[in-house]
Amino acid sequence: MKTTMLKVMAIDSDPRFQEAYPYFFSTYRDYHLAGMYSSLEEALEGYDSIRPDIVLSEIQLPYRSGIEGIAEIRKKDPQAHVIMVSDQNAFDTIKSCFKLGASGYLTKPIDKHRLLEALESVRYEGAALSSDIARKVIAMFRRKQFKCFSQRENEIIEYLSQGATYKMIAERLFVTPSTINFHIQNIYLKLDVNSKSEALQKLRQMELAS
Repeated sequence: MKTTMLKVMAIDSDPRFQEAYPYFFSTYRDYHLAGMYSSLEEALEGYDSIRPDIVLSEIQLPYRSGIEGIAEIRKKDPQAHVIMVSDQNAFDTIKSCFKLGASGYLTKPIDKHRLLEALESVRYEGAALSSDIARKVIAMFRRKQFKCFSQRENEIIEYLSQGATYKMIAERLFVTPSTINFHIQNIYLKLDVNSKSEALQKLRQMELAS
């Protein structure tokens, strides 16, 4: 990304943020608000004339969602950095944004300091997350400990889910492959399955049910 002043496009239909963004950017030295739009359609029409380095987009926009905009913007510029700004923090929504190529996700309310930190993070590190979103993502991806298994069995399940072989698991846990095989047979017995694929499928079902 450029090392000079970066151009930022903002898309938000909330009148409060249409006022706040110009003020925020008036206090920044390295970021210029090159365009402020209230809908995705308007932003896409003005995109080519601005060619922003970073796009800030609300999810809830009139007519078309800001989530749809991620794909549209990246069609115009595959290198585009899009930061979603929203009061929504549902994990499925966050996941959809990053799957489509978003570089960041901030939850409202935001102030000029939080926004500047996000812009700096995207500029120098390639991604930005609100602390509450980071905690949510970590919590969702941290594998659950199943009460029906011992601590050692849960450790082995974690490695199995990552695609590790018996030998790899044995090396990481500093035990013999036969010991791992013994624990895995106990895991299969508790799950009432006969193979690794069946075990992983059953475990996923248990996670979803919990």
